[in-house]
Amino acid sequence: MDVQVDGCRAHAATGSRPINNQERAVIFIHGAGMDRTVWQLQTRNVAYMGRQVYSVDLPGHGRSEGQALSSVAEMADWIIRFMDAANVQTASLIGHSMGALVALECAARNPDRLDKLCLMGVAEEMPVHPALLEAAQQNLPIASELIVFWGVGEEAQRGGHPHPGLWVHGASQTLLDMSRPGVLYSDLNACNTYKSATERATSVNCETLFILGHQDKMTPVKSARSLSAAITLSSTEVIDRSGHMMMLERPDEVHKALTSFI
Repeated sequence: MDVQVDGCRAHAATGSRPINNQERAVIFIHGAGMDRTVWQLQTRNVAYMGRQVYSVDLPGHGRSEGQALSSVAEMADWIIRFMDAANVQTASLIGHSMGALVALECAARNPDRLDKLCLMGVAEEMPVHPALLEAAQQNLPIASELIVFWGVGEEAQRGGHPHPGLWVHGASQTLLDMSRPGVLYSDLNACNTYKSATERATSVNCETLFILGHQDKMTPVKSARSLSAAITLSSTEVIDRSGHMMMLERPDEVHKALTSFI
């Protein structure tokens, strides 16, 4: 589906179900350099739980128009404007990596617009190595190669996905390579400069689920502990044998966690 946000087309996948604003809404927010398709194994599943799903393309990503937003705060405000355009009053937010920071910031800024929060592959800080930032700024292929090397867990690097035909390593790198020039750098820089996660977490008053990868090298489990501790109504699921891309690497385990939460 498409709506107009700030005079630009904003696209979201809905799980192939008709729009029904009487159902509780769930909004998926992707990570740096990615788009709605990273949630392809969750969108339909959650939609057919009887939820109205919006797996969004942030501005400048996927099928959404406009320039990529330069800060986590701007993206969080955009989510609210998307909700207004889609006639969604309240929603559960599910974010991964950069998208988790966006969801967290959005929850802290707009407690009346959220009923639940799920943060996946998140940490109290998400610094980006200067060499990776430089490579992304120059649109060099090595940027996506480095992200996938560090982001995908050991088992998924070798293959053997439970869903035949899905190669997590190759699919993740292809998706990053498809991003428009400058978008990956803008996203990584937004993550690198965002230092408010723990402070924002203290303002979150809705039920919050953390889904973390046991083998995640980019946002290790221990780096999410302070965020979880700062949110009163929080719980944590650690996915075994998973790296940073848990929604692709371990979709069945993620589905189980989301089913009980949603």
